[in-house]
This record gives sequence, structure tokens and C-alpha cells, in this order.
Amino acid sequence: MYYLGLDIGSSSIKAALVEIASGKSIGLVQQPETEMGMLALRNGWAEQDPNDWWQHVCLAIRKLKQECGVSASQITGIGISYQMHGLVVVDKNGEVLRPSIIWCDSRAVEIGNNAFADIGEQTCNAHLLNSPANFTASKLKWVKENEPGIYDKIDKFMLPGDYISFRMSGSINTTISGLSEGILWDFKEGEVSQILLDHYGIDNSMVPEIVDTFGIQALVNEKGAAESGLAEGTPVYYRAGDQPNNALSLNVFRPGEVAATGGTSGVVYAVTDSLSVKESARVNNFAHVNYSKGSSPRIGKLLCINGAGIQYRWLLNNLSVTSYEEMNDLAAKIPVGSDGVVMLPFGNGAERMLNNREVGSRLLNINLNNHTKAHVCRAALEGIAFSFVYGMDIMRSDGIIVNVMRVGNDNLFRSGIFANTVATLVGHEIELYNTTGAIGAARAAGLHGGDYRKFGAYVMDNDHVGTFTPLENKAEYIDAYHRWKQELEIVINNR
Repeated sequence: MYYLGLDIGSSSIKAALVEIASGKSIGLVQQPETEMGMLALRNGWAEQDPNDWWQHVCLAIRKLKQECGVSASQITGIGISYQMHGLVVVDKNGEVLRPSIIWCDSRAVEIGNNAFADIGEQTCNAHLLNSPANFTASKLKWVKENEPGIYDKIDKFMLPGDYISFRMSGSINTTISGLSEGILWDFKEGEVSQILLDHYGIDNSMVPEIVDTFGIQALVNEKGAAESGLAEGTPVYYRAGDQPNNALSLNVFRPGEVAATGGTSGVVYAVTDSLSVKESARVNNFAHVNYSKGSSPRIGKLLCINGAGIQYRWLLNNLSVTSYEEMNDLAAKIPVGSDGVVMLPFGNGAERMLNNREVGSRLLNINLNNHTKAHVCRAALEGIAFSFVYGMDIMRSDGIIVNVMRVGNDNLFRSGIFANTVATLVGHEIELYNTTGAIGAARAAGLHGGDYRKFGAYVMDNDHVGTFTPLENKAEYIDAYHRWKQELEIVINNR
């Protein structure tokens, strides 16, 4: 018997099957094979049709069943991971009223910033743990202000994962974790945020029913079964946003455990049991998948680094090299510190951790007689690694303790230079795992029984690739980081 995991991304839908007995993944598919389209009617806007997500989910499930030779009756539970912060609005018949305003759409930035100022930083930090910023609640307020005809027809708003569960079951509901990512949860009061709803003039009736993150959230109905190829009555057992789910996929549940990803952008996600917030302008705080309203809440502190792997990809496309492996080999020939060459990798827009400054990508201290593309490759890897360390320093100032760091086996962490630099400067081992959000979501379907120890064993037994240990000789890494940080501060202070 198997659990199905779905990962609803903005570029594709991934679906995985996991054997219940062993936790082993037996199949993983992506739909479509090329990236899904995105509608951008204006600069800074990004929309997608939720119906397209559903169509690709149905195709992915049927493809996965066929490739794995699995029948619908053998799939006994579903877990869903999804792109965070998106807004889906439906009428009383469940019909989508407009395209989803997705996570990377920035039209509501000013609305959120004004709300932060009007409500007050102290109140927002104490109740919301965040600025309202450009999250789901602010996007709904944008619809209210700019599309009143559509707003008046709204019966419920949903997050992307809520919508997929709804299409499967006909039931509209959400989770505390989901509401928190929309900045719609009041952590101090332990309820939907009346403060923000009142400030934005949003009626409570639009908020979906709240269900547990783990448990029977919905059952596939006749229509959902006919369209998806799942069996009627199959339970949806789990739902979470992609970053909390990525942390879950890496067995990150407890304070002191940190998950990181190093793709186009970088993410550091740390779990704490503290509701104290000092860095709400630079670090986001969400209810983690195992959050409870009791005395030991689990909060996921998320720091995003826009300029990460995109910098290395830019070099691949613009240097005379053929692969990342060639770049890594060139970088390995250069000593720590890149012979003084420094790269600031912040060329992917405003950086939240730099207080929303646009620093840009900068290559500094090049000597045209001595330095080569090998130095540039090394400086890029080190610069991206240093940006992770810089971000973790911010998180430490916000009360985060690091005991272990777990990462996915993606592009940046495949580089020994990158991983060793981060491990050495952070001072903790980095455990490398070969897993995905869809596999994690499938395994999470089994957590409705609450057996976290078995879940951890599944991750370790099936996915652990290796461990990077901090190097004993830290001095040269510390010196290189300090030089990089000095260059960054010069740029920041002069803007």
C-alpha cells in the first residue's frame, strides 16, 4: 500500500508514491515536463489559473500510477505541499473568480507596508510575528480595493494547497500553518487574526474552516475521483506550504534543527519554540507543521536569500565553461578567500534580509594580471556561502539556536567548497539528503498517527547521502568572511 505526495509549484506539479511499510519512494513524476505558464499583465505581477494546477495534478497522478503499476485502491492517503502565500478566491458555487495571485507577485507590497505602520510594529510582532507585507491577506485587500465587482462575489479565499484539496473533495478548509503564511493567524490570541481582518475590512465568513495539519482533512469525492484517477473516499491526511514541508521532508521538527535549500534562491528555515520576534522586517515567522497552541509552540523562522544559485547559473551562462562540475573544479584550484576577489551575489532584486535594499551583483578586487575565471568561480561559491552565513547571523540575533543543519541534495550543496564553507563558519555539521517535497508530503500522510520517530527513520534510512563536518582550520574562512562582510557593508552604507 502507498501514500501519494503532491508538490504544487509555480513551475510544475510533482507527484510521488511512497511505500507505507518502508517509507521508500517508488516513483516520482513531474507535470508538465516544461515549466507552467505565468501571466504577468504588469511589471511585478504574477498570476496562474488554479484550474491549470488541477489539470496537471490529475495528469501527474495518472502518469504516476501507470509508471509504477499501482491501482487507485492501493493509494490509501494523500499529502499536499504547495507554493506559499498565493491567493485563490471562489464564489458560493466553488467557481474560481480570477487567476490566483501567486507568491512572487508584488502588487500588494505597499498595502502590507502601510498596514505594518498603521497597526504598529509592536502589535504586529506580538500578534502576527510578521509584517503583513506582501502576503495573502494583503493580496486579498488588493482585490477589495481594485476589483470590487469580483470581491463582492467572494465566498471563500484559499491557499493553493487548499484549492487542490477542494477539487479532490468538494470541501473547503485550511490549516493554522496555512493561515499563518497568509499573516492571518494571531499567535498571541490563538485564533484567526481579527486585528488584520478588521484593518483590511475583510469579513470573517471568507475564512475557510480550520482543520489539523495531520489528520483526515477531506475525503476524495465522486467528482474528484473521476477526474484524478484516485479512489473515492481516499483521505487527504496532510497539507503544508512548500518551505515548512521542505523542512519536514528533511526531518526538521524540533528547536535547534535547521533546514536549508540552495537553488535559484536560498532559504534557511529554523524551528524554535519562542514567540519572541526581533527581526520581523527581515525574517518571516510561520506556524510550523507541528505547531500547537499550547505552551511549546513550534515556529518556523524563514529567511530567504534571493541572490543564491542564480548567481552561479549566470556565471555558467556567461563564462567559457560547459558545466557546474567544470566550474567547481576550477574553483577547487584556488585557495580559501579567492586571493582577495569578492563577489556579492545579490543581483536578483531587493533582498529582504538586507532590509529590502537592491545591492546588485558585484565582483570586487579583480587584478587583471593575476586573476582568472577560476578565481571568479571560487569567489562566487564563497560569496553565496557567505550570504547564507550572514543570514544565519541575523537569525541568531532573533534567538535561533543551531544544533544541526539538514539540506537537500541540490546544486549548491553538491559543491564541497560551498558546503564546507557554510559548515565551517556556522560551526555545525551539514547533513545532506536526497529527497523532494513531494516525497516528504507523501511520507507526512502517515503522520496522522503521530509516529515522528518512524518518519525520521524513513528519512535517514532512505535519503541520507553524506555529512559535511566543520573544518578544524577555521582562521582563513573567518578572515575571508570578514573581508566579504566589510565589502557588503561599504555598499550598504553608501546607498
